[in-house]
Amino acid sequence: MIEAAPTPTARHRGLTLLCWLAVVPGVGWAAVRLAGLERGPLVQAVAFTPYVAGWSMLALVLALALRRRWPAVLAAVVALVLVGAVAPRALSSGQPAAGGPTLRVLTANLLKGGGDARTLVDLVRRHRVDVLAVQEFTPQVQVALDQQGLADLLPHRQLNAEVGTTGSGLYSRFPLSAGGFRRNAGFAFSQAYATAAVPGAPPLRVESAHPAAPYAVEVVDEWFTDLRAQPRATPDGPLSILAGDFNATLDHAPLRALLRSGYVDAAGAGLTGTWGPYDGDPIPPVAIDHVLVDQRIAVTAATVHPVPGSDHRAVLATLRLPAA
Repeated sequence: MIEAAPTPTARHRGLTLLCWLAVVPGVGWAAVRLAGLERGPLVQAVAFTPYVAGWSMLALVLALALRRRWPAVLAAVVALVLVGAVAPRALSSGQPAAGGPTLRVLTANLLKGGGDARTLVDLVRRHRVDVLAVQEFTPQVQVALDQQGLADLLPHRQLNAEVGTTGSGLYSRFPLSAGGFRRNAGFAFSQAYATAAVPGAPPLRVESAHPAAPYAVEVVDEWFTDLRAQPRATPDGPLSILAGDFNATLDHAPLRALLRSGYVDAAGAGLTGTWGPYDGDPIPPVAIDHVLVDQRIAVTAATVHPVPGSDHRAVLATLRLPAA
């Protein structure tokens, strides 16, 4: 038996439905991202906004190709919102006229101390790093780093090595003072901090940041709490840098709120992921490691580097500090 071919009306309706199915999910995503409404499982989902921004362009092309006016109009609005939120990260922005010394800051999550010590110390040596912030810092990796010569390169330190994921540390080429560590409420991740005396620059407070990870719905509240508890910038006070694993991207509202206090994301000039498939998990890379610097500090470069044994990539930021 030969079935009748679909009538033009049925075909038209089917293609229209296809367009709406491609466009409508982006509408909800754009609303959540634009208004900062991520809650529950949406917290994890929002991290992948750059990928959805790319999809929104495909949905627009589909609607235009099939000449579906209203799906095309809505797709254009969605693409405008999502691409507009993501695209500035790939564009250079104006920098403050900082006339002080250059400072190179490196941050690395070492995955329960499993990050390769030789690789990390080689990065410090090769790039002449001045300040190193580490998370998931254990007594074992502390010993391994010193065995690789880190103490000679960065002799000043504020360390809180702990077994597991909660340890934190700061290493510096320059003297440190007023140091210590504080513990987040969420997973009890600690955050080492100290004030670095960089010759030719004002005192600079640096903290190794590590808020809770929103790995499940039941811990999202802890994630919000820890991000909101991060030290705000003091635009009219001392200089400060927060460097570490924030477990948040620039598409998460709490991190954007932290930036609005007076920070700039030194590593936010690109779209390179820092966490994802590096330990074998089939997860698209996302950028959750950051170097947040006082808006009076100029950012001259930012790069990411693999660290074997960790599911994170290290972030290196080259900065120009204000003169003292």
